[in-house]
Amino acid sequence: MFRSDSTANGNVVRRFSPDGGSSAPATYAQPRRLTYFERIAKRTIDIVGALTFFVLFGPLYLIVALSVAISMGRPVHFWQNRLGENGQRFRFYKFRSMVRNSEDVLDEFLSRNDMARTEWDTFQKLEKDPRITPIGMIIRKLSLDELPQFWNVLKGDMSLVGPRPCMERQRSLYGKGWEHYCAVRPGITGLWQVSGRNRLSYARRVELDVEYVSNWSLWLDIKILLKTVRAVVSGEGSR
Repeated sequence: MFRSDSTANGNVVRRFSPDGGSSAPATYAQPRRLTYFERIAKRTIDIVGALTFFVLFGPLYLIVALSVAISMGRPVHFWQNRLGENGQRFRFYKFRSMVRNSEDVLDEFLSRNDMARTEWDTFQKLEKDPRITPIGMIIRKLSLDELPQFWNVLKGDMSLVGPRPCMERQRSLYGKGWEHYCAVRPGITGLWQVSGRNRLSYARRVELDVEYVSNWSLWLDIKILLKTVRAVVSGEGSR
């Protein structure tokens, strides 16, 4: 189902620089492991950030939940098994933005549309996704469907910043970059979101995850969070 791509097999990766640039390609090295105190600092920021979100934006969360319930009925939340730190499965939450039989709808659509199949194999996304409902299009455009993931952060399944949680069927797309993915908790946002998001191929997303882990610092997390606010407000790369 997935098209192979040499850049997804861990052969090369661009090194990320704090100013957003990149240098010549280099072979993958072993992933950087956060020290005990770095993990504590990152986890503290996650908890404080998630609690602050619910205090400040709790009413927005309820408004979105009510909008989904009125327009699409229950359930309001969508959950799916994703792979996190150390490759462990966890229950990943979003506001529901698709029809109930979304997998069947996708399979049927791809079987009848070769161009859509190519787009899916490259990006793991569709510009015109037949599964998404009208209200779903709105909340996805504004990234409001991601709000339930703050519960994942409080539970310790996710971080505010990190690689985006991948589905089990996407694991093979990481190739030799899989060890980097597993080195940290997945995030609500990350380099992918502030570097083009859905305009980038999945192979480039893998490279960005490797770059993030290899160059992690609290300052890098802060810069990504600030850039995320700008990306969400502008709707850059959302789909």
